[in-house]
Amino acid sequence: MSKYCLTVTCPSTRGIVAMISTYLAANGCNITDSSQFDDLATGRFFMRMSFVPETGVTLEALNDGLIDAAKPFGMTYGFHDERRKEKVVVMVSRFGHCLNDLLYRSRIGALPIEIVGVISNHMDYQKVVVNQDIPFHCIKVTKENKPQAEAQILSVVEDTGAELIVLARYMQILSDAMCRKMSGRIINIHHSFLPSFKGANPYKQAHERGVKLIGATSHYVTSDLDEGPIIEQDTVRVTHAQSPEDYVSLGRDVEAQVLSRAVHAHVHKRVFLNGDKTVVFPAAAGAFASERMG
Repeated sequence: MSKYCLTVTCPSTRGIVAMISTYLAANGCNITDSSQFDDLATGRFFMRMSFVPETGVTLEALNDGLIDAAKPFGMTYGFHDERRKEKVVVMVSRFGHCLNDLLYRSRIGALPIEIVGVISNHMDYQKVVVNQDIPFHCIKVTKENKPQAEAQILSVVEDTGAELIVLARYMQILSDAMCRKMSGRIINIHHSFLPSFKGANPYKQAHERGVKLIGATSHYVTSDLDEGPIIEQDTVRVTHAQSPEDYVSLGRDVEAQVLSRAVHAHVHKRVFLNGDKTVVFPAAAGAFASERMG
C-alpha cells in the first residue's frame, strides 16, 4: 500500500489544518499521523502529515489540486512518497565509524537511503565501500586545488542525482560557494563541546578539564563553521576514572548515533528550517523499522 506525507510551511493563521484535512479526505486519503507547530516568535506555521491514499489518487494529482487552495495561505508545500529512498553521497576522511554505521543502516533498510557514492580525500575506506558495490571517489584536497576538488565533488553529486551530502567525519572545510549551492542539503557531525574545545584533540582537552558529559551535534552546513541549524544532539556521561582514549571511544559511538538520527529525520521530511534553527517533528510509528535484521 502506498504511503505519502505532506509537508507545509506558511504564515500562521486559522484554517490551515481544516483546509488540508478536508482536501485530503475529499481526495480519498486517510490521515495516519500529523504533527504541527506554531512559532509564536516568527509567526510561522509548520506541519507534517502522513496519509494513505485509499482511492488510488497520485502524488501529482494531489500536488496540482492543492495549488489554488494553498495560495491564500502563502503556503509552501510538498507531497512525498514515504517508500522512496533518498539518494545520498557520503564524504569521509580517516575516521570510519560514522561511514560504517550509515552503510550498515542503509543495507538493512533502517535508513531509507540509497548511498550512490562515497567521496574521501584518503584511500582508507575504498575496499569497505566497493565491497558493497558502491562507487568510491578519492578526491585529494589541498589549498592549491580546492576549487577544482569541489568542482569534482559537485560533479559526483550531479552525476549520481544525489539529493543529500552527509559529512561522516570529513575533515575538510567546504567553501562558502559550495555551502550556498547545497544549502539545506549537507549534514555534518561534530563534537558537541565545540567551540569550547577546538583543534585536533578535543577529547583530550575535555579530559584535561574534567568534563562530565561528552556528546555530539549534527547540523546543516553553512558558511559559518559548525554554526549551522542543529538537527540532533546527544550526550554520554563520563567520570574522572576514564582515560582520554575512553572519551574517544564513547564519543565515537555518540557521533554515529546522532548522525544517523539526523539523516533519518531529514529523509523522513521531519526537519524544517526555521531561520537559524530547525523544527524537528517526532518520528511516526514504524519509521524506525528495518527491512531485515542484519
